[in-house]
Amino acid sequence: MKRFLSLLVVAVLAGVFTLGLYKLFLEPETVVTENEVKSNSIPVNYTVTNTNSSIPNASIDFTLAAEKTVNAVVHVKQYGITRAPRNLMEFFRNGGAQERRIQGAGSGVIITEDGYIVTNNHVIDGASDLEITLNNNKSYKAKVVGTAPQSDIALIKIDADEKLSYIPFGDSNSAKIGEWVLAVGNPFNLTSTVTAGIISAKSRDLDESDNKSQSFIQTDAAINPGNSGGALVNTRGELIGINTAITSQTGSYVGYAFAVPSNNAKKIIDDIIEFGGVQRGILGITGGTINPKAMEEYDISTSQGVFVASVAEESGAKKAGLLEGDVIKEIDGLPIRKFADLTGYVNSKRPKDIINVRVLRKNKELVLPVTLSKYEIQRYNIDDVGVEVANPPKDYLKNFKLDHGVVISKALSSRMKRYNLEGLVISEIDGKKVKNVLEVKQIIENKYKDEDITISLVDRDGKKREFVFQ
Repeated sequence: MKRFLSLLVVAVLAGVFTLGLYKLFLEPETVVTENEVKSNSIPVNYTVTNTNSSIPNASIDFTLAAEKTVNAVVHVKQYGITRAPRNLMEFFRNGGAQERRIQGAGSGVIITEDGYIVTNNHVIDGASDLEITLNNNKSYKAKVVGTAPQSDIALIKIDADEKLSYIPFGDSNSAKIGEWVLAVGNPFNLTSTVTAGIISAKSRDLDESDNKSQSFIQTDAAINPGNSGGALVNTRGELIGINTAITSQTGSYVGYAFAVPSNNAKKIIDDIIEFGGVQRGILGITGGTINPKAMEEYDISTSQGVFVASVAEESGAKKAGLLEGDVIKEIDGLPIRKFADLTGYVNSKRPKDIINVRVLRKNKELVLPVTLSKYEIQRYNIDDVGVEVANPPKDYLKNFKLDHGVVISKALSSRMKRYNLEGLVISEIDGKKVKNVLEVKQIIENKYKDEDITISLVDRDGKKREFVFQ
């Protein structure tokens, strides 16, 4: 009996010891609910709480957007003509003949099933030939439909033997900071590359001192050389930007990338297709982002907005009643915090469009409907010729018995200054009649680099002469 009790005690002690070891080392931790203690961990699956998705609290899935867009982004190769060999080896191999060679490459976005493609102007600028390669490796020749160098947008076209995948335009104004986006392009000649990031900022002007009306979407999606002209899309696969530039000391991605907003790109493309060129609407003001100097000079009490420094005569702003010292706070419900907000929105509109401008005038708010005026370029430098041209004064062309032409307002080069050209009329460029400076600009900027320019010049005696500039 004593032996049995001894064995029982040993067994109980062994069981207790074993259970203690299990509790101490082997039993999994108890799951604590959120009501018991607040967790510091970050969930693996991020839940969307503020997007334009029609499905609330939907988990982010980039695969759908990638599938919708990857086949609609193309590889753009630019070819040019070299007029001379670069070294002795090339001379003996090619005999010094002209040679077609690739000059650069980038990306493009198919926007219609019949082959219209939007890209950056710098991707195709100066090309004698353009070759487009689709994601299925089919290649086509492309032609330039129109360009907008100031906005770095170009429209090209291919004639494919099938209906093409394309990306529909989204509303870049409704895109939000922090929203997920994908960049789709061909960096380093790699096809169909997709990277993800968020919208870091909007209405970004890279250089406010260069007098260019920039208003980029900034993103941290990785963009590298070759991505230019590619697509920036939201998680629904809608085009909200054309990837254009990076800011980097090395030339490669370091976290800052910029895209032309889709609303601006679409407006430019529509203008090119409908009018053959960009129809630019303007408010008719000068001014800038509010700063301490402006706050003091115009007695402004708010720290955000655009102050009006002057209003042009006969402009839509003048007719609507805008005054010097007004502060523009909002346009069509869109907050205006800086000048890039204003230019970005106005550049998506056309002449004669009406916009509602909310201004602050001496602590009183007013809403003024403004009809946008048409931007008319008055002067233009033909650098390859060495002259500046201007729109002629009223009845000026009658002295030359002409109904079209532009006036040489200034000689730019020392060679041209010797010929006393000021006041003479250029009636045609490359055999095309020109009626104003804008038409001159469009002809010149649609030419390939190193292409000859033929100028028809009418002198003071009414004699027409042609000159070829190489």
